[in-house]
Amino acid sequence: MEITFLGTSSGVPTRSRNVSSVALRLPQRSEVWLFDCGEGTQHQLQRSEIKSSQIRRIFVTHMHGDHTFGLMGLIASCGLAGTGQPIDIYGPKGLKEYLQAAAKYSYMNFGSRLKIHTVKTGLLYEDDEFSVSCRLLKHRIPAHGYRIVEKDRSGTFNLEKAKSLGIPPGPIYGKLKQGEVVTLDDGRKINGKDLCGQPETGRKVVYCTDTVFCDAAVKLAQDADVLIHEATFAHQDADMAFEKMHSTTTMAAQVALLAGVKQLIMTHFSPRYAPGNPIQLNDLKQEARAIFPQTKLAYDFYSYEVPRRREAKLKETVAGER
Repeated sequence: MEITFLGTSSGVPTRSRNVSSVALRLPQRSEVWLFDCGEGTQHQLQRSEIKSSQIRRIFVTHMHGDHTFGLMGLIASCGLAGTGQPIDIYGPKGLKEYLQAAAKYSYMNFGSRLKIHTVKTGLLYEDDEFSVSCRLLKHRIPAHGYRIVEKDRSGTFNLEKAKSLGIPPGPIYGKLKQGEVVTLDDGRKINGKDLCGQPETGRKVVYCTDTVFCDAAVKLAQDADVLIHEATFAHQDADMAFEKMHSTTTMAAQVALLAGVKQLIMTHFSPRYAPGNPIQLNDLKQEARAIFPQTKLAYDFYSYEVPRRREAKLKETVAGER
């Protein structure tokens, strides 16, 4: 699971930051899931190592233009490229009508390759490997946060033990690795769980924008490996944050702290904190880290690989031994 930020500015693009879009790459299934699609996202994709032909799902938080204006261009480009891959788009009420109207007046035919789903709080999507759910956040218009959960994996298979039990290699190993009970030719029944280590907890990624601090974000982010949270304003601009229903750095950090997340990555920064201004982005990072030290600031094309729980635990053990 690799996260790539394609746009990290709020409201309008700047010279160094495009508007909101985050890609979640799932290499094991050659898929990319996109979260929001602000204007110019297709250009950002071309400048990245992400293949637009692998985009399989797009999740839209809300209908403000800096999160939606790139959708039609990206959809059109994917169609003209001849890939014709199916794309499922999830978003709030009004998204379907918006896309249908844009398609009508631009004479674009989606055909059957595009499916648009109107979201509501709860489970949106689930397969053998992942599930996606959402909650309504607190913004000027309906906005949803998304939670992506990887299913738990079976523990490490003890190959040597299997061999010592005289279990012949082949498809039977695959069943044992899944924890199934199999019957051997000699009549013995082997429980795969006895040959596997402790199951590995699946990873969790949460995306919250646009919103002011709210309990829904805390509930959505519980025990997340990565929380991507907007931090439009500095703490001293909290009055403006409440007025516009956006978060400050300290609000994002408080959500991370209360939810017990492992890593906070802030994004959706106001252009007012550009270089040369009294408050700059490094100040925003220090504000958040005073509350939640495991905080990073996103920038366009920044990539973060979400560590497997087993790998992260091993690193912590090694560090403790040192």
